[in-house]
Parts: sequence; C-alpha cells; structure tokens
Amino acid sequence: MTMPSSNWRVRPVDPQRVSALAGVLGLSPLTATVLCGRGVAESEQAKAWLSSSGGLTHDPFALPDMERAIDRLHLAIQRGERVCFYGDYDVDGMAATSLHLLFWRRMGAQAEVYIPHRQEEGYGLHEGAIRKLAGKGVSLLLTADCGTTSYEEIEVARSLGMDVIVTDHHQLQSRLPEPVAFINPYRPDSAYPFHGLCSGGLAYKVADAYVRKYRPAGVSVEAYRDLVALSSIADMVPLTDENRTLVRDGLAQVAQGTRCGIRALTRDLGLNGTCSAGTIGFRVAPRLNAAGRLAHAELGVRLLTTESEPAALQLAQELENLNRHRREIEEEMTREAIAQVDAGDPQPAIVVSATGWHIGVIGIVAARLVERYHRPAIVVTFDVHGTGKGSVRGIAGFDVCRALQQCEQDLVAFGGHPMAAGLTVKEDAFTGFRRRFWDAVEGLLEGAQPVPAVDVDAEVGLADVQFPLIRELERLQPFGTGNPEPNFVSRGISVLEKRVVGESHLKLVLRQPGSVPLDGIGFRMGSLARDIDAGNGRIDAVFTPELNEWKGSSRIQLRLRDVRVG
Repeated sequence: MTMPSSNWRVRPVDPQRVSALAGVLGLSPLTATVLCGRGVAESEQAKAWLSSSGGLTHDPFALPDMERAIDRLHLAIQRGERVCFYGDYDVDGMAATSLHLLFWRRMGAQAEVYIPHRQEEGYGLHEGAIRKLAGKGVSLLLTADCGTTSYEEIEVARSLGMDVIVTDHHQLQSRLPEPVAFINPYRPDSAYPFHGLCSGGLAYKVADAYVRKYRPAGVSVEAYRDLVALSSIADMVPLTDENRTLVRDGLAQVAQGTRCGIRALTRDLGLNGTCSAGTIGFRVAPRLNAAGRLAHAELGVRLLTTESEPAALQLAQELENLNRHRREIEEEMTREAIAQVDAGDPQPAIVVSATGWHIGVIGIVAARLVERYHRPAIVVTFDVHGTGKGSVRGIAGFDVCRALQQCEQDLVAFGGHPMAAGLTVKEDAFTGFRRRFWDAVEGLLEGAQPVPAVDVDAEVGLADVQFPLIRELERLQPFGTGNPEPNFVSRGISVLEKRVVGESHLKLVLRQPGSVPLDGIGFRMGSLARDIDAGNGRIDAVFTPELNEWKGSSRIQLRLRDVRVG
C-alpha cells in the first residue's frame, strides 16, 4: 500500500477584504490573506487575534451542572471530606488532575489523586479503584477526562456512599451518566457557546466558577493557565475562541518559568525564553506522556505539582529516560506494523495486531500509519488471555466513532472522539471486527479514495519571504488545531544545494529569480534527494517560513511541508 499524492488547496479569500484589512491594520497583504483565510476578516476581530493581551473567555456557569458541582465541592471543604480527583494517563488528564489538586488544596480540601495504570487497569473509571478509594474514606470523586460512559462504575460509587462529579469532553453515547454533576460541553442541554475545551480547560472553568461565586481572598485562577496550555496543545483541541486566549497566556507563563516542574522540564530540553505551541506539542508533551505510556502517569502529576527544585529536576530526568525508551519501542513496532500492511491487500482502513505490542505506544504507531498511508488506522495489542486493546486514529473529515458504532456487536467496549478512539476486542472476534470495520469505512467514504490535502494560504515568490513578513506572522500565534501555521506554495524553485542530514532529513538551499538563497529543511524527506537528482533541479514546494536562531544570529528557513519534483 502506498501513500497517495497530496492535493494542494489554496484557501479562497476575497481580495477586497484582504486589501481593506491590510490597509486598516497596516499589515502586509500576505498576513491579511492568512487572516482572511481563517475567517478573521473584520478589523476588530483581527485586532483581537494580533493582540498580546486580553481576549475572549466565557461564563463558566453556562456549562450544565456547574453550580451544582462547585456547591458540592464547597460542602466537602466545609465538612472536611476526603476528595479524590480521578484523571486519565495522558497529558490532558495529568494537567487537569494537577490543576484540580493544586487549586482545591489551596481552597482547603483534603484532596488526593488517582490515575489508573495504563497497562494494568486501562482507561476510565474502574470498580476496583472506586472500592479502594471508598475504603480509604473518600466520599467525593471528581473525574478529569473520563466518566462520560462510566454508568455502572458511578452506580457502584453511589452504592458505597460516594458522590461523583464528572468533568469530561468525550463525545456522548445514547445514554448519559447520572452523577451528582455532569460537566461536558457536548451535552445537548448545554448553553456554553464553545465545544472545544479539553479537560484541562474544564478544570480551569470549575475553579473559575468557584472563585466567582465564593470569592476566596487572594486567589487568581489565571495562574493556572500554563496547565491549560499543556492540556489544550497536547490534546489537539482547536486553538480558537477562548482556547486561543488561555493557551496564549499559558505559553507566556511557561516561557517565564513560573511553575517549578514545567521549568525543570523545559530547561532539561535546553529551552529558554519564548515557548511555542509546537515546542509543547513536539518536545514537552511527549516526555510527559512517556510517564503514562511506560511507567505511571502519577510521575507527571508529581512533576506538575511539586514545589521542590531538586525533585523537579530528578523527575524531569526520569521522564527524559522514559521518553528515550518509548522512541525505541515505537520504531520497532512501527516497522512491524508497516510490514503487516504492505504484506496484505489494499483496504479502505488499516487494522493491524500482534500479541505483546506495548499498549502504551499503540496510539503513536496508529498515528504513524495514518501519516504514511492516509487511511483510518487501528493498532491492537493482545494479551496472553486473548483480550485486545486498540488505539484508533482517523483522517480529516472522517468520524472513526461512527464506523466503530457499526462494529459494536464485535467489541467489548469503545469510545473517543471523531479523530481518535480506543477499543477492547476479544481475539476470537477480531477477524469479524476487522472485516466489519473495513466495510463500515468503505460505506461512510462512499467508495471515495481519501487523498491527503495540504491547505495553503497563498502562492508566493521566494522574494516575498523576508524578515518583516515572518515577524508579522508570528503575531498570529499560538498555532495548532484550528489555527495551523501559515503555509505558502512557490513553484519553479531552483535547488542550489542538497544533502541528507540526521534521521533522513532533507537540507536544501533554494532560490528563485529575484530572491536571495534561502535554506530549506524537509523532515523525513531524505528519500526525495534521489528524485531531485533524476529531475531537472527544480521543485514546487509548500512551506512554512520561519526564523532559525543559531549562535545569536537569525536566518530565514523554509520548513518544507510537501514537495513535487519537476
């Protein structure tokens, strides 16, 4: 199975709106084009995007059951009850749980944390954990990033005299849970104007609502926006609407080193000063995630909540070691999965399995398969008892949960988002499930061949790519889901120099008539060097312009997104 060629799609914009926006705000036409392509065409809206302070936030009480939740938490504090924050083992769950723990302890709660072990317990609420917590005297349990489908577990908690508050952003099933309070922006009765909050964002909103109603002296919820930024970026929620405000402010706090654990982690990575969403997504988040993948996510919570510099440095080093080991496991599993795919007949989706694959890495491998083949992908690992745990990753415009719903009869359990899900399947049902999933994907795609698309903001000449433009584009940060980095396309580029560096990265020197030579870097594009040799020395390329800082000097660099050899 081979990767289909990408379709380059230039976003349509109204030239008159571009001209008007550029004139009113004193922007270059290219920056105005980028804004208009994201639907930011009105001057006041654009000013808000370009501003480095203030921003949009919504009333937390518009979320269903919010007042009920904070009143129950307030009562727990007054009574001296034991409260447990029960989270997920990914970055969103770790950061949300850490936010709850830090805030509610400050409010006087007798608070503790429970995060299930990925390999031994798996995702979500577990009856055994609930019984253990009840035995320790916990009378109030608040979930972070789980609980939407935990019907039986919530009933068990109730039978043991434990109240449950669910805060979650997973999609709803046909049945809703019945805890004391159920805070989920996808609830059909929600008046909240934005569905894109992650669990870290929901934790922040719960704290915000408490401060607004009970007004504890000297408490500012804004101090927790760095944790919201970690959650939002790692969980790939849209960086639009109020997420843009929360993440932008949170990244500023990360850059300032305001939290001991995050400061230790970024310094261990050699990061100082400004911290971008890309840095969090590609360098910081994987190290935090390594705790939940290979050891226990409580390591991440300890890092994010410690006030001890030596402890933070030690934990940061532990996470780095785990992440290095995770990469080794990932590379081996990915090679094995690719071999399975290439040995079979082409199918509308990828479904691979093995006994003994590391459960903490199957999600990353599924993502790698989507990148390579541009098809929905499921990676399943079976244990010695024939129970399989699977990670599902999708493609843009396709809802993997809809496909899984058509396979419900073959599955023990499943749940997730349109782009990512998890499942449990028995080995004797796997063959039937795989065939049913293929049929479901084919039916939902209506026979269409999925083609990867690269969205482009504008076609430019390399002479247009200069320092002032890049500085202007930097004002549109934070970049991420819903607000991607600006992409431009340029054609007929001459390749003056080329070499393969590092792990098959393509390093080029590029030029067009009227431009100066510019550096280009294509990560994992080293195989294109042979194609350039066989061609006419010219390429068309989609790229993101950026500044490469090295030894105190700045050079313009084109980070290549896609290349066509002439």
